Amino acid sequence: MKKLEDMLLTGNPVLYEKSEPVLREELPLVATTSTATVIGATGLIGGHLAELLAKESRYAKVRLITRRMPENIPPGAEVFVIDFNDPVAFGSAVAGSHAVFCAVGTTRKKVKGNMDAYRRVDHDIPVNAARHSLEAGCRHFALVSSVGASAKSSNFYLRFKGEVEEAVALMGIPSVSVFRPSLLMGKRNEFRLAEEISKIFTPLLSFLFPAKYKPIKGLDVAQAMIAAANIEEPGFRVYHFNEMKALIKGSKA
Repeated sequence: MKKLEDMLLTGNPVLYEKSEPVLREELPLVATTSTATVIGATGLIGGHLAELLAKESRYAKVRLITRRMPENIPPGAEVFVIDFNDPVAFGSAVAGSHAVFCAVGTTRKKVKGNMDAYRRVDHDIPVNAARHSLEAGCRHFALVSSVGASAKSSNFYLRFKGEVEEAVALMGIPSVSVFRPSLLMGKRNEFRLAEEISKIFTPLLSFLFPAKYKPIKGLDVAQAMIAAANIEEPGFRVYHFNEMKALIKGSKA
């Protein structure tokens, strides 16, 4: 049996073998009463998720769980503005979800260098989201992580992401998909100088990069997440650039 970290570091979609086996025929067809929940809808990927899911006939209801009211709310979407440190409010907001899409994250600038605050957002919120999803009987959990994520990384950001992946992998949610994008392309609601500079030069040199380090549009990541949720493969799977592109292509076939 493969070790968990070996599986998380692979460049291919992976199935966490310690999970209880779930046969494909045991996964019920999604009824039109299903609810898709987005955590982090005020961000780049989360915003795209909200807009795309609102147009998905697969889901009768789209729910947004945020720390603040989003500027753009898709028609018909429910919005839950909560304190993520309140487990009761968090659990209640997730309850009834068939699929949960977690795209929450922060930056050093936002938390003013407070690493405890950084961890509460990038680690605690996703882990608690997964735990509440499991308790609510959620069938699929989709998580935005990062290329290079590893619980053993010396980089705090990649370490947080890796620790989240490991925690979620051990929970036993029937279907989990983790997405590891590199540089995200797209218009954000906030200005990030280093990212904007990278956006200018990285695409010109991306042909030199290994596939998983290629920049990718936030919209593409959102499309791949929805495609994976619609397939609802049992187990724990990790997707990099090529796998995300393949999901998108397959969903349009």
